Amino acid sequence: MRTKAVAPAALLTLTLTACGAEIAPAGDAAIEAAAGPAHYPVTVDNCGTKVTYRQKPARAVSNDVGITELLLALGVADRMAGYVMPDDKGRVDQVAWKDGYQQTKWLSKQQITKEIVLEARADLVFAGWHYGFSEADGFTPQALAGLGIGSYVLTESCRSGKGQERGVMSPLDALYTDLANLGEIFGVRDRADRLIDGFRAQVAAVPQPGRRPRVFLYDSGEDKPYTSGRFAAPEEIITKAGGTNVMGDVADSWTTVGWESVVQRDPEVIVINNYGATDAGAKARFLKSFPPLAGVSAVRNDRIFVLDCVDLVESPRSPAAITALAAYLRGVTAG
Repeated sequence: MRTKAVAPAALLTLTLTACGAEIAPAGDAAIEAAAGPAHYPVTVDNCGTKVTYRQKPARAVSNDVGITELLLALGVADRMAGYVMPDDKGRVDQVAWKDGYQQTKWLSKQQITKEIVLEARADLVFAGWHYGFSEADGFTPQALAGLGIGSYVLTESCRSGKGQERGVMSPLDALYTDLANLGEIFGVRDRADRLIDGFRAQVAAVPQPGRRPRVFLYDSGEDKPYTSGRFAAPEEIITKAGGTNVMGDVADSWTTVGWESVVQRDPEVIVINNYGATDAGAKARFLKSFPPLAGVSAVRNDRIFVLDCVDLVESPRSPAAITALAAYLRGVTAG
């Protein structure tokens, strides 16, 4: 069975098949596809689904900082219609691909919507579950397909098949998987492979300590803390930096736990996720003044380390975050 949908704003056609979505832009882009390299169509495995792209995206829209920077690191800013993200998740003017930010358009600092991507005449949306895609908001790959717009789902956010639970592979493997897949989709696989090799080498060069400090990632929340389980990027950032994520036995990505479990596991270091209206300073003051944490080693010894949100989600900044945290943890084990 075949169905076809037409997006007036994007002038796209999309044919749904049992194996995924075939994206075929019309107009000038279709001419380019017909005359383009034999590289296309390409098929990648995205969250367990085979997705076929008939041509190189010409007007991609990305959501959030880490996702946007995956595309910028691949050097495909000229293939982007723009990006959607708030301005509180990390500096964007101090990174190697800051020129890429200047080459494309900041479409919105609010939540990504169908209206935004239609106005941008997008032919591909790169987002993730809890990173833009949401059934509650009606913004899903399926909804976009109905508008004739293709999609790619961030691998860190892939659902495991158990309800809304996310996580199908280790976080760094998710990073390398997305770089390789996007390299194929955008026709820049050589550049993707160089990035992957460089990141692997950077991570492998981090010295491992003889003793691994216990680390708790604190994102937000006072009644109950929001943190990282086994499948979110902080798990591997902490592990590769020489620590042990005290919530590493939680089979989920970003999730809520109880303060009792934090106290019981007695972290020696707390890593604060710095973003949002409540900045790292305010979060640190809360942790230090919260009575249940008074006896926790990290609070008692004032061992609190701060990373920006973009460092702690799947992004090309993750390897550098590992290096920075490793240096801090070496000081803890030496003390």
